[in-house]
Amino acid sequence: MAKAVYLHIPFCEHICYYCDFNKVFLKNQPVDDYLDALEREIKLSLEQYPTDAIETIFIGGGTPTALNEAQMKRLMDMVARHLLPLASPDLEYSVEANPNFVSAEKLDTMKQGGVNRVSFGVQTFDDGGLERIGRTHRADDVFATVTEAAKRFDNISIDLMFGLPEQTLEQIERDLDLAFKLPIQHVSSYSLILEPHTVFAIQERKGKLRLPGEDIEVEMYLKVMETLERRGLKQYEISNYSLKGRESRHNQVYWRNEEYYGFGAGAHSYLNGERRANIAPIPHYIKAEGLPVRNTTMLETVEKMEEELFLGLRMRQGVSFATFESKYGVSMRSVFGHVLSELEAKRLIETTDTHVRLTESGLPLANEAFAAFIGEARMSDSPEQTSMS
Repeated sequence: MAKAVYLHIPFCEHICYYCDFNKVFLKNQPVDDYLDALEREIKLSLEQYPTDAIETIFIGGGTPTALNEAQMKRLMDMVARHLLPLASPDLEYSVEANPNFVSAEKLDTMKQGGVNRVSFGVQTFDDGGLERIGRTHRADDVFATVTEAAKRFDNISIDLMFGLPEQTLEQIERDLDLAFKLPIQHVSSYSLILEPHTVFAIQERKGKLRLPGEDIEVEMYLKVMETLERRGLKQYEISNYSLKGRESRHNQVYWRNEEYYGFGAGAHSYLNGERRANIAPIPHYIKAEGLPVRNTTMLETVEKMEEELFLGLRMRQGVSFATFESKYGVSMRSVFGHVLSELEAKRLIETTDTHVRLTESGLPLANEAFAAFIGEARMSDSPEQTSMS
């Protein structure tokens, strides 16, 4: 039974140069028709895949706060009608926000609608850097908006990026210093990834994108990790840091390979062992009859096991031997013993009595560790060993 809900709002006031999410310019878009279709999908999905134990709701995009005040009220009311009655008392309810598209009225509407966590896409405090990556806000907007949000919410996260064009290690240090001047409880810090069909990917092919070298990027990652930990934000996942008790519970559903609903154009779900991808073009999503699903993939057990490892290893605590065996009826070492031994020899992972996890030196090389599990599950026809390590 799914315990997490993601709702996708695919509208943006401006498209950032690095972004490849399913999104469109807000102007002249059929936003109200989209909200109608979104509510229809929620109702149909809950009828076909019922739950009474929603623990997290996350509204992302796009830019959810690009909706006007009336549309934001519609969205909050929709969630209140269909999802909040199914939610647990300690629900985590998050909304992504752009620092320069959040009025006090929108913040009030979110608060009144039950939202209790806000995540701001800051990326950097360097105004020149923000302009280079296509962001429309500036550092002053961040301080003004986050300060205003803190009057209503006590669980605020910001996103920061490193490896940006012309970015230096000194700028990373300045970004981190400024972050701690904000009333925040959580930081997500991601490296720039050049996705196909983005403005940056096109510029890179033309030789017009000046990025820090790979060695500098690793230094940036280590600087972020060391500084945030030293300043009291504990790293609980490769790219995420928080005060105790303020970890993103929603994202942990993904990393623990648990099931979730995904509503909206291009959204993904994981229900009844099946991964589902929604229709992405907004006009087609709006016109869809029945559930707007583009394709479905029923996962084989070995695929679930592989995902359990390469998703779970993102978390600093790693993957539990006992949980793996409880889910799949076999010990982790009986299936992946050869991979674990290889990665242990390379000092990319380590094992405790209860978990396998990335080492400190393995964190910057995490993708190498993740890839090692793909296609490597070895299932035996003989009875499995059930040792816990």
